[in-house]
Amino acid sequence: MTVDPTRETLGFQAEVRQLLRLVIHSLYSNKEIFLRELISNASDACDKLRFEALSDPALYEGDHDLKIRVFVDKAARTLTISDNGIGMSRAEVIENIGTIARSGTREFLEKLTGDQAKDAHLIGQFGVGFYSSFIVADRVTLITRRAGLAPEHGVKWESTGEGEYTLENVEKTGHGTDVILHLREGEDEFLEPWRLRAIIHKYSDHIALPILMKKEGSDEEERVNQASALWARPKSEITPEQYEAFYKHVAHAFEPPLAYVHSKVEGKQEYTLLLYIPQHAPFDLWDRQQRHGIKLYVRRVFIMEDMEKLMPHYLRFVRGVIDSNDLPLNVSREILQHSRDIDAIRAGATRKVLDLLEDLAANEKEKYARFWKEFGRVLKEGLGEDFANRERLARLLRFTSTASEGDAQDVSLADYVARMKEGQDKIYYVTADSYAAAKTSPHLEVFRKKGVEVLLLSDRVDEWMLSYLHEFEGKPLASVAKGELDLGKLADEAEKKTHQEDAEQFKDLVARIKEALGDAVKDVRVSQRLTESAACLVTGEHEMSMNLERLLKAAGQNVPGVKPVLEINVHHPIVARLRDETDAQRFADWSRILFDQAQLAEGGQLEDPARFVRTLNELMLALAAR
Repeated sequence: MTVDPTRETLGFQAEVRQLLRLVIHSLYSNKEIFLRELISNASDACDKLRFEALSDPALYEGDHDLKIRVFVDKAARTLTISDNGIGMSRAEVIENIGTIARSGTREFLEKLTGDQAKDAHLIGQFGVGFYSSFIVADRVTLITRRAGLAPEHGVKWESTGEGEYTLENVEKTGHGTDVILHLREGEDEFLEPWRLRAIIHKYSDHIALPILMKKEGSDEEERVNQASALWARPKSEITPEQYEAFYKHVAHAFEPPLAYVHSKVEGKQEYTLLLYIPQHAPFDLWDRQQRHGIKLYVRRVFIMEDMEKLMPHYLRFVRGVIDSNDLPLNVSREILQHSRDIDAIRAGATRKVLDLLEDLAANEKEKYARFWKEFGRVLKEGLGEDFANRERLARLLRFTSTASEGDAQDVSLADYVARMKEGQDKIYYVTADSYAAAKTSPHLEVFRKKGVEVLLLSDRVDEWMLSYLHEFEGKPLASVAKGELDLGKLADEAEKKTHQEDAEQFKDLVARIKEALGDAVKDVRVSQRLTESAACLVTGEHEMSMNLERLLKAAGQNVPGVKPVLEINVHHPIVARLRDETDAQRFADWSRILFDQAQLAEGGQLEDPARFVRTLNELMLALAAR
């Protein structure tokens, strides 16, 4: 018996085994999507060959007629999807099918619950491609050869999807890939040509390559799909269902898009774009190395995918295609990095996406609220990345405020300005590491008393965003936790006079507290902010906020500590009692308690929690003994 020395049995990566089980069970109710996924993969493989052949035409090996073929063998109970695209080498087969080399995969899989409906949605966000074969097949055979390699370097991959796969070298004359599905019992519908044609019309009619099947009762092949670039057709000829099907193809998605824009731009630059906003954020949205979702074509010829230069990073969730009439077909990725034409296309595409978002915000508020929930934090990045569109982005921002019901982020800056009280000249905000901390911040007390709305900012990106967003419609943004509070016309003369009198009356107490706290504080002063709490901490108007300091330290940044100002509420019973304290040690302990409580109230962490508890207990015992 001759043993093939190239044959080996390998195990799937643990994440692949888990994903295979979930795909089979969670997507079974929509099992026909396996054909859509395999045809999309075949289309991508042909696109990649076309791109690589721009610099190396020999890769075509004389076969320039790129196509996808679908055929059945009822006797053998097999369904084959074949392409003459780029193909794969042995190493690429292992990398692309045996493993999932994507950041965040383990965390993604941990989110899956076992609820088939919910898991199907999440799996759709992840993208499953080839693995969907096992929804209908109990064995899958893949035969492939990478363009440019000799025929004897073909590779045969086979698996039942249960943990292992076999790999061996085989002879393959043509480049490309054949995926052969050995259908499970009960899946006979996928051996019927009429059923396959219906699925292709439903999901893959827009594929720009011809999809071929044999005519009924003949060996002659015919094209099943329209095979014309959808984006190049007039909008009046495209149905909503076709737009949706193309989105699912280009984004490898399982649900319709939230919104899309299809536009032909003419002028110095001529290009067509078809761009989609997904309903849900991809699982790897916060991976800075994650793939971008734009494919570049030149005169309907695929050039490259993942074109980060075609869309700013803060719009990395956008999916779709851009087709240029002006770029050369042999353009390289390196040339694109420094191309004025690409810069102009990027600026135009960005404007179209922002137009779409503005339309949603104005006319489809519920849909925009869904968009903001998924992508709002990413859009905030644009304030620092895109100076040209900063004003437009500011209008698209949504926040929670003290006027909101619950924690819904539904307040625009325009809404806020329209509701500003007479005499108010600033947009007030507070930052914290959670909505709860922002909502209960002691810095809000005087604003609540006066009925002045304050924005509650608790996203991590907010502190960074605020370094670029200084004003809106001529109204400066002001932190309620920075600098000496100046309410301007919102404070009447009687309040100003009372504050001055309090400052004078309690100046000795302020000096004693400052001496007791020493280097822990920059200063101590009588507060205008507080109406209920005993004390709060504030920083200088142009200094880093204490919330930002905590965020940077949590991220491992070495930042100089900000010395805060302690503000005291002289009308609070504890502060009033402290004025009469004659014991120096107890006075120092109470001063430190006020400082530590102020830190805790705004979400800070104490350097020595045990000392705080011990001191507090001692003071409580001393009071109880009196």
